[in-house]
Amino acid sequence: MQTEARVGVVVDGGGGRAAVSRRQEQRHIGTVAHLASGGFAGAVSKTCTAPLARLTILFQVAGMHADVAALRKYSIWHEASRIVREEGFRAFWKGNLVTIVHRLPYSAISFYSYDRYKNLLQMVPGLDRDSNNVGVVRLLGGGLAGITAASATYPLDVVRTRLATQKTTRYYKGISHAVCTICRDEGVKGLYKGLGATLLGVGPSIAISFSVYESLRSHWQMERPHDSTVVVSLFSGSLSGIASSTATFPLDLVKRRMQLQGAAGTASGHKSTITGTVRDILQKEGPRGFYRGIAPEYLKVVPSVGIAFMTYETLKSLLSSMDTDIES
Repeated sequence: MQTEARVGVVVDGGGGRAAVSRRQEQRHIGTVAHLASGGFAGAVSKTCTAPLARLTILFQVAGMHADVAALRKYSIWHEASRIVREEGFRAFWKGNLVTIVHRLPYSAISFYSYDRYKNLLQMVPGLDRDSNNVGVVRLLGGGLAGITAASATYPLDVVRTRLATQKTTRYYKGISHAVCTICRDEGVKGLYKGLGATLLGVGPSIAISFSVYESLRSHWQMERPHDSTVVVSLFSGSLSGIASSTATFPLDLVKRRMQLQGAAGTASGHKSTITGTVRDILQKEGPRGFYRGIAPEYLKVVPSVGIAFMTYETLKSLLSSMDTDIES
């Protein structure tokens, strides 16, 4: 899921200490520092949780190749043991390089565009800083930022899914080889399979994550203004990630399956539309099929989001301190 697309956001519409802190911080941290911090935070969190991320993807697409009886035997321990036995321990990080390559621009675009969209929305009558519609601005700004970042980096997400789902046979031998092979076998449009499901899901996912995070953090800082920023970020970020993942996991699963249709030179055995993929899942696996892989996702989301938020806040504080020392 795209739950770490915007970290370190401080509510600037609630007044008081939070708003003052935000303005003071921006004096010392420029745009480049914000972008670098966001991209690095996403890369660190993805690398730390790569084993659980790959398990989630393998669970999500298992229904495409296994019958109902085989699916009942699927478990985290069973699949993790198979990976170690057949592919080796390093295989838990299969596809992680492209994940980092994808995450750096994704996070940077998300962080940067959120503030820009928020400023634009606040120019709309009724949504200005003095209005009571701060929550609406958060939701719209977060959703638009997520859609922008997902659209710009989507081909890398497709490549990541193709690489992560390879087991003992390697049809795709790397990022550049995967891109060229997909274009050769499926055309350029193959790099955008599942984009519709992504755009349907990423907006609500980012919006929920941003809204929950900013609300929790704002409330915490008003009640306990002297608590560590890192602790506040870890707690608020983890809860916001769980909320957004739960709400949008079915669409994420549909996206993964669409990304694999026609993979490795095979003919697509499923409908190439969102409704067709949904129909196939319902017919073969029932409603529970939409949440296949939710267990490793839950295990992943708390440390993933927590590490991303905490790393981002730590980097911002470090860069702010360095700039202050230079100025003095």
